[in-house]
Amino acid sequence: MELTVGEKVQLEIGRPTNLGIQVLINGTQDGMLYHNEIFQPLELGQIIDGYIKNIREDGKIDVSLQPQGFLNVIDHNCQVIISKLKAGKGKLKLTDKSSPDEIHQELNMSKKAFKAAVGHLYKQKKITIEADGIYSVKK
Repeated sequence: MELTVGEKVQLEIGRPTNLGIQVLINGTQDGMLYHNEIFQPLELGQIIDGYIKNIREDGKIDVSLQPQGFLNVIDHNCQVIISKLKAGKGKLKLTDKSSPDEIHQELNMSKKAFKAAVGHLYKQKKITIEADGIYSVKK
């Protein structure tokens, strides 16, 4: 079965390695989910949606839990932040000074992804950025 970069696939979580976690892609092919791509707890045998990140010349396949491409990722991360703002009555107590661990714990994303999404939402005038956190813009 031919896979393409960016394709949405089903992953079965396998055993951890030094690099990440081995996965079974669509029940047929082996792949690797690297540690830096994991922002949620995973269990052996768990079935989860994933995306083909790279198909290497040696035939090995790298996968991600997030859609690939800047626009797909940024849209997803913006939605996560908007949802948290709604749940927090329009306030999120995270800033660019927050630690990567705090951001990861609250949003399941890296600090870099958080800052990119916040910048995108700010440019769209959907949020304001204050010293104590991020606020939804009242319409």
